Amino acid sequence: MILPRFYPVLPDAAMIARLLPVGVRLVQLRFKGDLAEVPAQIATALAICARHGAQLVVNDHWQAALDHGADFIHLGQEDLNSADTAAIARAGMRLGVSTHDRAELDRALALNPAYIALGPIWPTLLKQMPWRPQGSEKLARWKSRIGDIPLVAIGGLTLPRLSGVFAAGADVAAVVTDLVTAADPEAQTRLWVQATGGIA
Repeated sequence: MILPRFYPVLPDAAMIARLLPVGVRLVQLRFKGDLAEVPAQIATALAICARHGAQLVVNDHWQAALDHGADFIHLGQEDLNSADTAAIARAGMRLGVSTHDRAELDRALALNPAYIALGPIWPTLLKQMPWRPQGSEKLARWKSRIGDIPLVAIGGLTLPRLSGVFAAGADVAAVVTDLVTAADPEAQTRLWVQATGGIA
């Protein structure tokens, strides 16, 4: 599978609506608000993606993602414990999985994922992480293990770090803090689109 090299991870459909027109083609909805709002958030995000020719990844809320026909579901290791991965596979839904160590990577690979995420590569400010930063050198080890499966780097990514991430083996750069804390998220997104230059 070939994925766009730039992968924003955004908190709600409103932010997705702001940034997709800049040229984003793959976006994650990581909505942490009221559970009652999840269906509307997904439906709105899907409609925005359809207008802009983008693919939507829904974080955590796998059942709602299935119900609405999202393009991808992203699950962390804890989410895998409660998700019906067989139902996800039967629905033909593409699955992305977060990994941090070898055991988690083996678990993820057994699910035939559409992509594997490794992180945090560097310290991240938005989320308390129980894992130490992985470092870019670990990307090369992960890539040699997973072969043609796209490898997503996440955690502390900035534009100056981008070339090193790709050189180390990542196929896709997932970006969170550098966008949502920017004074001008649209302008910052435009810089990322230009720097990543399309698909892997």
